[in-house]
Amino acid sequence: MANHPIGVHVGSGLDEDGQLLDGGPLARAAELDADVVQLFLTDPQSYKAPRPRPDEAELRAADVTVVVHAPYMLNVASTNNRIRVPGRKLLGQHATAAAALGAIGLVVHGGHVLATDDPAVGVDNWRKTFAYQEKDGGFALPLLIENTAGGGNAMARDLDAVARLWEALGDFGAGFVLDTCHAWAAGWDLTTVVDDVRAITGRIDLVHLNNSRDPAGSSRDRHAPLGDGEIPTELLLDVARAAGCPVVLETPGDAAGHAGEIALLREALSPAR
Repeated sequence: MANHPIGVHVGSGLDEDGQLLDGGPLARAAELDADVVQLFLTDPQSYKAPRPRPDEAELRAADVTVVVHAPYMLNVASTNNRIRVPGRKLLGQHATAAAALGAIGLVVHGGHVLATDDPAVGVDNWRKTFAYQEKDGGFALPLLIENTAGGGNAMARDLDAVARLWEALGDFGAGFVLDTCHAWAAGWDLTTVVDDVRAITGRIDLVHLNNSRDPAGSSRDRHAPLGDGEIPTELLLDVARAAGCPVVLETPGDAAGHAGEIALLREALSPAR
């Protein structure tokens, strides 16, 4: 199990006043028997800087792997200065706040440029994001770039786009998050995806194990429970098994459903199997 901590995305676990909801992420982890929690530090659609959490010390000391997801709207690839520049600053702030929780990494989407832009400019904007942060000592923890489901000018939608991005970022130590729903939507072959990605990045740091409500190649990002979607459940289990890294569920459902999915994964990924 050491190579396969399993958990679930829990939102922020805070109310509007920054107080813990129902005991916060650690209470949710205990309820689900999860080894990992993935959380937001702010509203995922907000440009607000993260504030210290009331459970910071507990998260840092807990025997639970913590992953932080950056806000969805961050797009440091953008050619729009009003989006890219504040996004760079906010990315650094989230990385610092995530490190204070003892998180293993900060998940961030690859972003995109406009249809009229050259994708190479977006790749260079990513390189500059790391280069500028290096002047201040670098990011406080690893950035884990996640593949995305759609968008012709997305930085991490197609494998060849990921290759261009990694050619620019490899020396900065960027990590990679493989989202199975996004990969399916982008038309990737899930039977070979772990080897395909590792051939480009040399690593997979985290798997977002999600089924899809839509056919392969749809470019639609609509997650489904592990056993109730277009992707065969055994294929999803094979991906998690081959990746050999922490797994986070971002599947829809209630606590009972998520607990069942975690139990299914734990049995499927156990060394005895």
